[in-house]
Amino acid sequence: LLLMGEALLARRIVGRPHGMEGPPSDGVYGDFGGEPVRMVMLGDSTSVGLGTAEAAQTPGVLIATGLAAVAERPVRLTVVGKSGAVSADLDDQTDLALGTSPEIAVIFVGANDVTTQTKPTHAVRHLQKAVRRLREAGAEVVVGTCPDLGTVRPIAQPLRWVTRRWSRQLAAAQTVAVVEAGGRTVAFADLLGHEFSANPDEMFGPDRFHPSVQGYLQVAYAVLPSVCTALGLWPEPRSERSESIYLVAAKAAEEPGAEVSATRVAGRATGPHGRWATLLRRRHGVLPNDA
Repeated sequence: LLLMGEALLARRIVGRPHGMEGPPSDGVYGDFGGEPVRMVMLGDSTSVGLGTAEAAQTPGVLIATGLAAVAERPVRLTVVGKSGAVSADLDDQTDLALGTSPEIAVIFVGANDVTTQTKPTHAVRHLQKAVRRLREAGAEVVVGTCPDLGTVRPIAQPLRWVTRRWSRQLAAAQTVAVVEAGGRTVAFADLLGHEFSANPDEMFGPDRFHPSVQGYLQVAYAVLPSVCTALGLWPEPRSERSESIYLVAAKAAEEPGAEVSATRVAGRATGPHGRWATLLRRRHGVLPNDA
C-alpha cells in the first residue's frame, strides 16, 4: 500500500504529459550536398523531445545535425516515436520506420514499461523484434536503454529504490536482447549520469520527469558517437576486453553512456557463456570529432 500511495503521489507531482508531443522535427538537416543519410527515431517521449519548444532542441535533430557534420552529408530525419509509448508500441512504429528505408535507427524506450509495470520479458521481446526487423532491412540500430527512474525527485523512498532496481534490470535485459539482434546500446543509467543527479533543476524540465533542453543535449551527445561508429564514420574505440554479453550488460546498466556491441573472439561470435560483447567507456560528453 505504501508503494502504491507513493506511486500515485509521484505521478500527481510529475503530471501526465502523455498525449502531448514534441515539436515537429521531420526534415533534412546539414548544409551539405549529396544523398541524405536516412535516419529514423523510434520510442517514447524522450525520442520526440517532449517539453522542448523548437525542433532544434529535440534529440533527433541534435543527433541528425551532428551526424551530418561528421558524414559531411545531409541527414533526412523521420520521427515515428510517440509520447507515452511502451516497448509493445515499437511494432507499429517499426512498420512506419521501414517505410523510410532507414540507414540508421535510434530507439529510446523503457521508462514507460517501468511506470506501467510491464513485465521485462514482455517489453524486451518487442524491443528485440523491432531491432531484428530493422537490421534485416539493412539499418544500423542504436538503442538508448531504460533510464534510471530512481533519479527522478518526485519519487520517494522506498519506491525510488524499487524503480531504480527495476530500471536497471530492464536496461540490462534490453542490452542482451539488442546485441543478440544485431544492434548496439548506449546506457542511460542515472538518466545519463552525474549531471542529472547533481544539477536536477538544470537537467530536468518543468515536470521534473522529462529532460530539459540542456538534458536533451546531454542525451544527444551520449548517443551521437555510437551512431557515427555504427555507420562506419568513426573508428571503433578500443574496449578493455571481450566478455559474455550477460556480464557486459550488467556492467553497462551501472555506467552512464557506456556502449555495448557484439564482437568475436578467435573468430567465434559465441563462447561458453553466450555471445561475446564489448563494453566501451567513452569520455562523457565528447563528440566523435573531438576524440
